[in-house]
Amino acid sequence: MMYEHKTDPILPAPLYYKRVAWNFAVAMGILMNCIIIGVLGYHYLAGSSWIDAFHNSSMLLSGMGPVITIESYSGKIFSSLYALFSGIVFVTTMGFILAPSIHRFFHKLHLEEDNK
Repeated sequence: MMYEHKTDPILPAPLYYKRVAWNFAVAMGILMNCIIIGVLGYHYLAGSSWIDAFHNSSMLLSGMGPVITIESYSGKIFSSLYALFSGIVFVTTMGFILAPSIHRFFHKLHLEEDNK
C-alpha cells in the first residue's frame, strides 16, 4: 500500500484507520506464520511438547527470550537460528505496525511547514 506524497492532502481519518487496520492485520499474519515455523521446529527438532514449543516460539517472537532448555544439537541449532530470525521479525513487524502513524505525523509536519 503506497503512502501519499508530502504534497498530497492528508489522508481522511476513515482511510487512515483502514490503513492502520490493514498494517496490523498483515503484521499479525506474519507473526502467526513465524509462530508456526517456530512451533514445528521446536517440536520436531528440539523434541518439545506442542505447548512448550508454542510457548517458546511466542516468547522469542515477542522479544522476551527462550524459556525452555534445549538438549539436542539439532534443537540448539534451530533455536539459535530462530532467535536471530525472531529478532528481525520483531523489529520489522513493529515498524510495519507503527508506519502509518509515523507517516501521518511527518506528513502533518510537512503540511504545517508548507503553510508558513
